[in-house]
Amino acid sequence: MDILLNQLVYFGFLQCVFLLGIYAFSSKARTNINPYLVVLLVVLFIGLLGRTLYALGLFGGTYRLIALSEYATFLFGPTVYLFTRYSLTVKRLSKADLVHYLPAFVYAIVFSSYYMFSSSALIQERLQNGQLYWAVVIFMGAGLLVNGCYWALSVRLYRDFTRSTMDELSFAVKLRFLKSFLVSVGACLLVWLTIYLVGAFGQSWLEREVRPFIWLAIAYIILFISYYNIKEPSIFKVGHLMTPKKYIQSKLSLTELEMLKTKLEKVMTEKKPYLNRNLMKADLAEMLGVNSPDVARLLNEQIGMNFFEYVNYFRIKEFIALASTEKAKTLTFFGLAQEAGFNSKTTFNKSFKKIMGTSPRQYFTEKLG
Repeated sequence: MDILLNQLVYFGFLQCVFLLGIYAFSSKARTNINPYLVVLLVVLFIGLLGRTLYALGLFGGTYRLIALSEYATFLFGPTVYLFTRYSLTVKRLSKADLVHYLPAFVYAIVFSSYYMFSSSALIQERLQNGQLYWAVVIFMGAGLLVNGCYWALSVRLYRDFTRSTMDELSFAVKLRFLKSFLVSVGACLLVWLTIYLVGAFGQSWLEREVRPFIWLAIAYIILFISYYNIKEPSIFKVGHLMTPKKYIQSKLSLTELEMLKTKLEKVMTEKKPYLNRNLMKADLAEMLGVNSPDVARLLNEQIGMNFFEYVNYFRIKEFIALASTEKAKTLTFFGLAQEAGFNSKTTFNKSFKKIMGTSPRQYFTEKLG
């Protein structure tokens, strides 16, 4: 078990150093990188450094080297949250973000005074009377709570963003990679919580044995994300699609809304803006000569759909019309869907089933049958 753990630590530490080196010496990587990813890598470096030195038997192989990793415990959650926020919004680095690291700062002071700078005799005494055991339970419990709360905030941020895109965009934003990242981190935290609870109720040896592997699992997830940030930086830059706009409340009267509805239907029928695969609500508002809140109010009050649903409704109608033309003989269903304005097979299938109540293939099978 120790041999496997050491090998994983060595590999993770070398990968961490390698990636930090790329970001340090490559101007292109520095331009494209999510800055909080660097913070995550620094956190990993701190966490893996002590374990690496201990595994190599340096500095006398004292167990305090492994304890260096504990300084990273409270840093993961806040950095995952800030990394997610940076990816999904246009908020940038600011001094105000440092408040998220306040729990980590407090923990570092408490942990240093209680363990790192305490004498070996005092630590041994605390171990024998059981005080050290309960201190670890409290420290790890607090770490899980902080990391879990920030993970939950990250998930809420992701969920809110996906909902807001449906009011602004007519296409699905590629967020699967970020979703997988959050799910993976959440799974690691769930396993850690389970093992922690088992350890707190008398099986502390299990928690001690398993926790390093959970910690390393999170480390490898972050290393994987870092690799893809270099390979495909656009995956983590979706916030620019949702640039914040100063809210302007719609002041149109009901009569004006009715007139705008008629104009909108005419634009959608004659100009077919939905054929633009990257159509945004702001684009449609410009075509109508109004602002985005006016369009949002129109869709909500007069039509009963959000922007995403409304545009894809017209795309489905276009797809069905195209399916009866000669072009349908040379294209697949998704090829026709692309001609109708869809840029995602998944979005097309979901939209078709929601609007028509069945899959495209089943719909045409029943229609022709």
